[in-house]
Amino acid sequence: MIAALLYGREDLRLETIDPPSPAEGEVTIEIAAATTCGTDLKVWRRGGHAKMLDLPTRFGHEGAGKIIAVGRGVTDWRVGDRVVANNSAPCMSCFFCQHREYSLCPNLTWNNGTFAEYINIPAPIVRHNLLHIPADLDADLAAMTEPLACVLHGVARSNFTPDSRVVVIGDGAIGLMFVAVMASQCQSVWLFGGSDRRLAVGEELGADRIWNYRQCDIPSTVKDLTQGWGADIIIEATGVPSVWETAIACGRPGATINLFGGCPKDTTISVNTDLLHYSELTLKGVFHNTPHHVRAALTMLASKQIPFELLISDRRPLKDLAQTFEDMRNREVIKVAMIPH
Repeated sequence: MIAALLYGREDLRLETIDPPSPAEGEVTIEIAAATTCGTDLKVWRRGGHAKMLDLPTRFGHEGAGKIIAVGRGVTDWRVGDRVVANNSAPCMSCFFCQHREYSLCPNLTWNNGTFAEYINIPAPIVRHNLLHIPADLDADLAAMTEPLACVLHGVARSNFTPDSRVVVIGDGAIGLMFVAVMASQCQSVWLFGGSDRRLAVGEELGADRIWNYRQCDIPSTVKDLTQGWGADIIIEATGVPSVWETAIACGRPGATINLFGGCPKDTTISVNTDLLHYSELTLKGVFHNTPHHVRAALTMLASKQIPFELLISDRRPLKDLAQTFEDMRNREVIKVAMIPH
């Protein structure tokens, strides 16, 4: 079968490898659609990921399809079932899992390789994070379950209330998902990004105000609109250390700053200790998702109450994967649904 393998920084290759077959407790999925992700782009550009990957490795982590084989001991799934699998599952037995802090599980089972014709789903994911796709939900949208689950986890950790004023910094797919979800639950959402085209999508998804950060100073703009105080909640969705500092500067006293975008390994930021202490800021690092949010994400996608299809810029064959990552780097697309068959 054809599969994408990452060998290093911007070294992504389509290769012919043996098709998988399920071991005990596993299932094999024929991929119908695999969506690209900002995390994939960062990993491609940086040549690795501290948590999820050891090079060389199968690549891609958002996908949906149908089961074509089941391993011994699998009783709840059948060949032909349309499914979406999260790219991880917690162990359910460690200290963190016992405290329901599943994203902090040190024994997460990771699974990558959706940019391929077929993929095996490990037994822990089959048990905890494999879900039926509703009949009227396209695979393109179902494949977005994993990133939306991460966003829903981030929203739940952001201390929002219905009257919160929210600032989202970053107009990538994750930032735009935050806009869509927060706009459905909060008083007002303001979006800062670098692409007028993406900002327009953010407006369609519910952003009350949009700004191109190249044409304004973000903290000054936020404070001018809040009588000098700052916003209640700031979502940082770029993964750039300097933007983490910008996000902190946008918060009012008592604000929650959600530092969601993952920065390069071992980078640091500077924080004004007087501001942090006397303004009682809450700085939150938020990572990944939980089984609860995986299910909530698929339910939200299936409801079709939010037009998440606006995030899919194109559908392309798997052979165009290399060009797709070039287009992502150049910000010409948001998400692309790669179609292996």
